[in-house]
Amino acid sequence: MKDWRWLLLVLALVTGLLQHRLWLGPGNSGQVQALQAQVDAQKRDNAGLQQRNDALAAEVMDLKDGESAIEERARSELGMIKPGEKFYRVVESSAAPSAPAPLSGGVGR
Repeated sequence: MKDWRWLLLVLALVTGLLQHRLWLGPGNSGQVQALQAQVDAQKRDNAGLQQRNDALAAEVMDLKDGESAIEERARSELGMIKPGEKFYRVVESSAAPSAPAPLSGGVGR
């Protein structure tokens, strides 16, 4: 009978030590959850950056392969026009000026 008590005591101590390490020791469950959150955030950042890289790669391929992209960029960024074309600039007017506020003076003086 005494052997079983010692065995139960040893098993209880081992279980206690393992639980202590699980909840409070290095690499505990709180740290694991924090690291998993960091990994998830990094994966989201990587996905956004991968989309940006794909868009830039497509733009590079378009610039290498076609003249239309180069022409469009020259027209939009540099304001270039082809010989014989007429350039018209449309300027939107700002908001119409409001009527002046009436003077606040005494009426009937």
